[in-house]
Amino acid sequence: MHKYIYLFIIFLLYQTSSFSKISDVNKFDQKNLSNYFSAVLSINNNDAKNSLKFLENSKILNDRHEEHFKNYIKSLVANEKVDLAIKKIKYSQNNYSFLEREVILLVDNLINKNLEKSTLNLEKIESLIDPDDRYHIILSKVLKNYLEVFKNNNIESYKNNDFAELDDISLAFLSCYFDLKNTTKRFEEFIEYDGSSSRYIYFYLDYLIEQNKIKKIDQVLQNINQLNKPLLIAQSVKWIEEKNYNKLNNLFSCKNEKDIIAEFFYLIANLYSSQGLYKESNFYIILAKYLNPNFTLNSTLLIENYMDTKKYKLVKNELSNIEKDNVIYNWFKVKKNASIIQETKNDDSALKFIKKEYRKIQNPSNKILFDMANILRNFQDYEGAIEIYSNLIRYPNYSAEEYADLLYKRGTSYERKKDFLKADEDLIESLKIDPDEPYVLNYLGYSWLERSYKIPEAMDMLKEAYSLRENDPYITDSIGWAYYLIKDFVNAKKYLEKAVKLMPYDPIVNDHYGDVLWRLNKKVQARYFWNGVLKLEDTEEELKKEIEKKLVFGL
Repeated sequence: MHKYIYLFIIFLLYQTSSFSKISDVNKFDQKNLSNYFSAVLSINNNDAKNSLKFLENSKILNDRHEEHFKNYIKSLVANEKVDLAIKKIKYSQNNYSFLEREVILLVDNLINKNLEKSTLNLEKIESLIDPDDRYHIILSKVLKNYLEVFKNNNIESYKNNDFAELDDISLAFLSCYFDLKNTTKRFEEFIEYDGSSSRYIYFYLDYLIEQNKIKKIDQVLQNINQLNKPLLIAQSVKWIEEKNYNKLNNLFSCKNEKDIIAEFFYLIANLYSSQGLYKESNFYIILAKYLNPNFTLNSTLLIENYMDTKKYKLVKNELSNIEKDNVIYNWFKVKKNASIIQETKNDDSALKFIKKEYRKIQNPSNKILFDMANILRNFQDYEGAIEIYSNLIRYPNYSAEEYADLLYKRGTSYERKKDFLKADEDLIESLKIDPDEPYVLNYLGYSWLERSYKIPEAMDMLKEAYSLRENDPYITDSIGWAYYLIKDFVNAKKYLEKAVKLMPYDPIVNDHYGDVLWRLNKKVQARYFWNGVLKLEDTEEELKKEIEKKLVFGL
């Protein structure tokens, strides 16, 4: 029996790229093959801890099999053992060359201020990248620019790569590195393009503090979105308000080559994360942390990646490093812990936890108040949400955009609790401030249509919302369902069919599409989509009961 299992494992491993280069399976015993097979499965499941354990148990294969060694090094980094990965690479007896190996060695040489060796690593990186992989091209070309500039000690060595914003922010960092007169202009132009919630506001504030331009800092703060600030910006503003400039400055220095490359790796990690490529993202964010361990706020990307892959133990491990005296960052920790409770227990336990932690905060900032109102709204505690939104609305110093958003959020809360008079007042007032906001147009139009109130005006709002966001699945579903409600089933089908293509696993969209198919006498197809909704993971019990009735009685 054991012999057959052994042969089966060999067969499976031969089918994977991880074992495709083995020329002599007889070199490996059953135990090593079994461990390696388990490691490959763990890697595919984003289980870094177990993959490393199994690779350690079969590390005799490191100098015999390139893919094993490659996976071993990547697993060391995934477990934040970068020092050990560097050591294993340097003292290995093999001559394997792969992208991650050269990136790790480049990092090590950069830390040791050996730019010549870093350049040699870069040459190997350039020979190893996939020319069809845009992220590989960005990695190699931007690294080459930075190393050339650092080696020649001259910003003129930077060659524009036609990477638009990436070139712009790189040149802003390098202007700061050389303390050039145009640094302020470069940061301001980039932030104006990137928006009032740009992450790079932090780096500009850091530069201004270094230059002791306190008045200029006040001007920058006035343009920052108070309610929707990213975590890094929110914590930076808090430190500035407390005049705790050292904490802000200690995260990053544009005079430090390591810190600049760390921020570039963070950007690469963010690109990979946005595509759901979490292993690749984690690799670069961990190297960013290794290059600049002071920038603890960068761990938030790692935490988000772990959340998305349901690695809650790893999330909690990262969260445990957060200092409680960093109020905004600690609030992020509370929210993530609440999300874990919601995923692993239930909504009631999560809401109870976050309310308890919220009450502990003395004088919460507007950002925290806004977050809490949104959380209560999402948990359907509309009374609690309305109370906080109302308190925020009384605050006088908002931009028009922020004030319109507060009215929208409070209006939707009123609508959910069926206080339609107050809901309409808030939503109409929000549209007076920003008449072209598609989501407010969509929400108010849909609400009126469901109430059979001002139907022509409602349809006009929904059409306008769709013209502004033609590929938004929720707005597409709304305009489709609007046509359904006025019994224009032909147009309803056109839009709902598109909504299903845009959002194929949404229960409500599929249910709506099933309904319009039934009305068009396509009853077999309608039942197919209704049955599909019953199988979807996110379908709520109430919707399941409605569909079960429709499957028996139709519409």
